[in-house]
Amino acid sequence: MSRRRDLQKKLESLKEIEDIMTAMKHLAFMETRKLSAFISAQQFAVRTIERAAGDFTHFYAIDAGKKKLTEIALLIGSERGLCGDYNERLLEAADPAFPFVSIGSRLEAARENRLILIEGPTVAEDVEQVMTEIVDYLAMLQSQLPENEALGITTYYHSDETHGVRKRRLLPLPQSQTAVSFSHEPHLDLDPAQFYEKLSEHYLYAALHEALYSALMVENKYRLDHMEHAIGQLDKRIEKLDQRCNLLRQEEITEEIEVIMLSVEALAD
Repeated sequence: MSRRRDLQKKLESLKEIEDIMTAMKHLAFMETRKLSAFISAQQFAVRTIERAAGDFTHFYAIDAGKKKLTEIALLIGSERGLCGDYNERLLEAADPAFPFVSIGSRLEAARENRLILIEGPTVAEDVEQVMTEIVDYLAMLQSQLPENEALGITTYYHSDETHGVRKRRLLPLPQSQTAVSFSHEPHLDLDPAQFYEKLSEHYLYAALHEALYSALMVENKYRLDHMEHAIGQLDKRIEKLDQRCNLLRQEEITEEIEVIMLSVEALAD
């Protein structure tokens, strides 16, 4: 009896764990659906800025390399666990030569040149707050540089488009490879150098938004796969324990029948 009760307690615990994991799987699925809309809008904004940049740089010669670049990397990992080798793949793809900013508390990195750890988003609504912290930190780094130096920023993040870790140049504004179809230069209300600076800021803001949304969506897809595999293993374990409980119950019933029969025989004697 005690063995079956122990198995039943273990079975109940496993079923509770399965219920929790199923709820987490549903939340991850809902988050991917919500993020897909954010990503589509942000990708459209990034492509629009890139086309404008291509048009601008085709007609206006801006020496973006006149300042010495201080290179840093942004590594967008996960804030929560249960997403398999998501962070490990990111670290493998990143260039270890540059100082880097870790975004996501689960992004374990033993390298000595980590600049800071910023908590990553857990849901889409967290992205704005994380963006503010990243931009404030980058502005602080830029303020510490001499006037003839500027930040060169590259980000590494999981992309659903490339089905892997994507390396993306954020600053200076990457040169567009799109062919320009206009015959005349765009009319500017600003000095070309000022326009280029403002355009670079908009690109950083839009591209970084896209990277954060994309990384969060892929993280949730990793979590979905991880949960489905774990729930499948739990189902197999629960099925085995359930069969074992039934077998023990049958043995108990057999023993009870034997006791009754022995008692009847004893009374008959």
